Amino acid sequence: MEWLNGLIDLPWWGYIVVMLVFTHITIAGVTIYLHRNQTHRGLDLHPIPSHFFRFWLWLSTGMVTKEWVAIHRKHHARCETAEDPHSPQVLGLKKVMWEGAELYRKESKNKETIEKYGVGAPDDWLERNVYTPHSVMGPTLMAIINLSLFGANGLWIWALQMMWIPFWAAGVINGIGHYFGYRNFECEDASRNLVPWGIIIGGEELHNNHHTFGTSAKFSNKWWEFDLGWAYIRCLSVLKMAKVRKVAPRMKMVDGRMELDEHALAAIIANRYTIAANYAKSLKLTVGEELDKLRANAALPTADFNPARQMKVWLKQDAKDTPADDKPHLDKLLAQSSVLDQVYQMRQELTRLWERSSLSRAELLVHLQDWCARAEASGIAALHDFSMRLRRVAAV
Repeated sequence: MEWLNGLIDLPWWGYIVVMLVFTHITIAGVTIYLHRNQTHRGLDLHPIPSHFFRFWLWLSTGMVTKEWVAIHRKHHARCETAEDPHSPQVLGLKKVMWEGAELYRKESKNKETIEKYGVGAPDDWLERNVYTPHSVMGPTLMAIINLSLFGANGLWIWALQMMWIPFWAAGVINGIGHYFGYRNFECEDASRNLVPWGIIIGGEELHNNHHTFGTSAKFSNKWWEFDLGWAYIRCLSVLKMAKVRKVAPRMKMVDGRMELDEHALAAIIANRYTIAANYAKSLKLTVGEELDKLRANAALPTADFNPARQMKVWLKQDAKDTPADDKPHLDKLLAQSSVLDQVYQMRQELTRLWERSSLSRAELLVHLQDWCARAEASGIAALHDFSMRLRRVAAV
């Protein structure tokens, strides 16, 4: 009966380590190869890691690169709409969390999606003759390998391998990652960072950061956030096995009073999400003081929401992204305070700098110059100081 133990006999904890190593390689393949390299082109991979990840994902998941790429690109292009393949905001959290794999399989059969969004995916001999037509063969071969190496224990190791991506990626990231968590940036969808340490799912936990800067090879943004996938990419870069093409723009502050020219305008537009977040942070104290005054005068609207928390969100958002249910509360709050109203309206005027419009660069520059002049003459110290810092923004 020794054959039941397979070729490799391990203590009980050894099999758990093997399972964790196998599933972690799969996670690394998904985030580095499928997601950051193939889908968003945030980095180039040397043929060695590229082919390894493609082969391993065929073994451990049976996923076809072109299908995964196409479905994820459509998710970004149609996020939180009826055309989004897996939005919990549309389909419900329970549906996406527990039936994410079924939603993926359903969309993978949509030929229009695959052809429209799968452009640029591998189309070599291996893909045409092995990986795509024989996707089921990969997991089958993985089961044989596991059984040969670990005997009966290989069965549960294989079963967990098959469940790992459907649960963590299709369920947790696509579901909870668009429902619960914190947001560094008020981008135009409901994406959220689950935790600030992207380890278990290779950095995919930092989902709001990713949706804000979709083509960035690096998902962490704040100094206290950690992206394990990025750490792997840096190691591959040192070994000349990867080349980073894109990362999120970083703001640089120049010394002195910067002249408001088209270079400054371009830097502000490139860093619009960061600037919106910084605006809310810079005006936080002013907003808090105004809310305290309204509380003292019993002038706060009676509503089941936290005014300070909501104002922080509203000051990050462009007005078009504010939910319709929030707008009556916002209007009522602004009507109680001219300061809050001015702070909010000045934030919305910034939107003209980066929204799609018919204004030329020269016209937008005039708008920026006028905005800064009015902010500095507003009599609101925090608004004045923010404008002075805005003048110093430059692109890196």
